[in-house]
Parts: sequence; C-alpha cells; structure tokens
Amino acid sequence: MDEEVVVNWSDLPDEILPYIGKSLDAGIDVLRFRSVCTSWRSSIPSSREISPCFPLPFPYADRSGNAVDAFVSQSTIYRLEPSDKNPNPSASSSSSSSPKGWLIKVEESETGQIRLLNPLSSLHTGLLPASFPKLINLLDFRAVEVSKAYKFQYSAGTPIYGVSKVVLYPNSAWTSVKDCMIFAIYDGGKLGSAKYGDQKWTLVDDENSHYDDIIVYKGQFYVIDRLGIVFWIECSSLKLIQFFPPLCGLGTQKHLVESCGEFYVVDRYFDGERRLSRHHNLRRYLVCSRTVDFKVYKLDQECGDWVMVQSLGDRVFFLGNDCSFSVSARRFGGGCKGNCIYFSDENDIGVFYLNDHMIGKIINFPYHPHIFWPPPSWLTAQTSK
Repeated sequence: MDEEVVVNWSDLPDEILPYIGKSLDAGIDVLRFRSVCTSWRSSIPSSREISPCFPLPFPYADRSGNAVDAFVSQSTIYRLEPSDKNPNPSASSSSSSSPKGWLIKVEESETGQIRLLNPLSSLHTGLLPASFPKLINLLDFRAVEVSKAYKFQYSAGTPIYGVSKVVLYPNSAWTSVKDCMIFAIYDGGKLGSAKYGDQKWTLVDDENSHYDDIIVYKGQFYVIDRLGIVFWIECSSLKLIQFFPPLCGLGTQKHLVESCGEFYVVDRYFDGERRLSRHHNLRRYLVCSRTVDFKVYKLDQECGDWVMVQSLGDRVFFLGNDCSFSVSARRFGGGCKGNCIYFSDENDIGVFYLNDHMIGKIINFPYHPHIFWPPPSWLTAQTSK
C-alpha cells in the first residue's frame, strides 16, 4: 500500500490561493478563509464593499403623500455546529447527549448595526449585547449559511407593511448590489421589479395581480400565483413564461421551497378567507384566518408534472415571513424531528406534522431568549443568570 502523503496547507502555492478564495460565495466563508493567516488574508480582498442595505423607491404610493425612505435589508440564517475542538460549548462533561446544531438569524441594518432575529418569526430580539462575544465564541462553532432573507423597512428599521416577499439575485460575497435584480410581491399580490438606483418600480404583470410567492431556484426567478401556476421570469424582458402544468391544489396560499436541489410547492389551507386591510395609511396584507392543513407537491423533473408528497423524511420545512427553506433534522438537537413544517401566522409559530396532519403551537416561542432554534440548554442557563 502506498504511503499516504500529507501536505501542509501552508505549503500551498501562493498563486492558487486567490482561485480558492474567489470560489467562496458566502461571506462567512470568505471571512473564515481570510482569518487563517496573513498570506491567506492578503491573497483575496474582503467581500464586497457595498452594504447589503441600500435605498429603493417605495413599492407603492404612500397615501399620506409624503416622501418615504425605503431600504432593502438582508438577514442571513446560519446553522451553528460545535467545532471538533469544543464539541460541548456548555463545558459540562456530565452531559450524555451528543451536541448538534442550532439555527440563528442575523440582520445588518443600514447603519451597520447587528440585530439578532427570531429564526422562525423574524421578530427582533434587540441589538447584539456587549456581552455576546463572551457568551458565544465563534471559535467554538462552525457557521454554515442556510439561507438569505430580504425585507423592506424604513430608515429607522421599522418593517414596511404590504410587502410580502422580496428576493434578490445574484447575491454572493463578490457581487455588488448594483449588479443585482430585485423582485417583490406587494400590495396584495402584485409583482414588481427594480434595480439599484431606480426611481420607481416596474410592474411585471398588469393583468394578474394575485401572486403568492417568489423564489430563486438554480439561478432563476420563479413565481407562483393563487391558482397554482408557476412561471419563470425572463429578466431582460420581464416576461413571465409558464413553468410546466398548473398545480391542482385547492389551498388558499402557495409557498415555494427548495430542498436538496428539488423544487417544492407547499399548499396552505385556512379556515376562512384572506383579506386586504388598512394600517397606518398603508395597505397591509393580513392573513386573518387560522391555518388548518398543508399539502406538499414536488416537481417531477423527468415527467414534467407535480407529485403529491406523503413524507418529507428527514427534512424540515420552514415557511417564514420573509423566506422559506429546509434543513435536515439530524443536524439539530432538542428533539427535532423530520417530516414536519414550521410556519408563522403573524407572530404565532406553529408546527404541522405530515404523518398525521396535526398542528401544534410553539408556546411562547416569539419571546426572549429564543435567538436560537432549537433553544439550547447551555444558552438558556447562561442568559438566565
């Protein structure tokens, strides 16, 4: 048997370091790469110089007639896992349970302040406290980017009601926001588009104003309407092209989710109708009914049709206010189980179990100190002191 050859990372040729660094898309990976040593740090620049928060025109007319400063803010959902060097962050040698991971959501405001959000409801838990670095040492964790989320807000950080979904692409560590395309669903289901520096939004479809969700899947924008018809968006012409047959789902609201490279539609059923209401002179779209059921469909890439999914297996779907994503239950502790859907109705968080179509409610989840999901016992113990 040939003897294994071990090459020290410090012996890598300097000329290949930039190629490795520029292949990293996530900002956290660029930061980790540049933190290795001085030579690695000097091999690539820091990620983009423009903040992910940038101004855009208001998506629809302000009924007060006053000028409004609107910003697109970005938050990132990470999966934190204990590192091999410190597998038990609580430093409790008596713990018999193997440590897993947690979700955490971080938002950077237009002023550069860091906010922690509830990873399911997106409620603010306050500005990052001064003691946080002492509490969470990132050297003890591996941070893996799970998803990005975007939303409109005023310059003061207050969310703008009436905008139900915002997506942006491309958006990597090396992409300037000036090169990004932005789509939003607002004002009860209208689909609009804008770019950095635009003075007004472009309405994509004048006839159909009942879109439910939009997603970026394999580098392409897809949108679904209330009838279950999925379109892909031709960005240069802003044309909508129907994507396979309509989904024969009778639910009230449709969600788009990517999981393990597959394209899913989650059809959501309410016990009543949704309606458009007014709030502080702005049009705010409210879900005024209770969620009672879900049905999940997956796109069969070969047959070009939708197949109802009876089980998600190990996967867990999250239907948030600003983004939807999926994770593997095996990556998390706290009794996390697969084959379920976490969802939000305003500030309430529920969980739907596909095996028996039962719905449970997460009691008191929106409140402090739940900046992690599932809430780790070591964090609860330290924050309660």
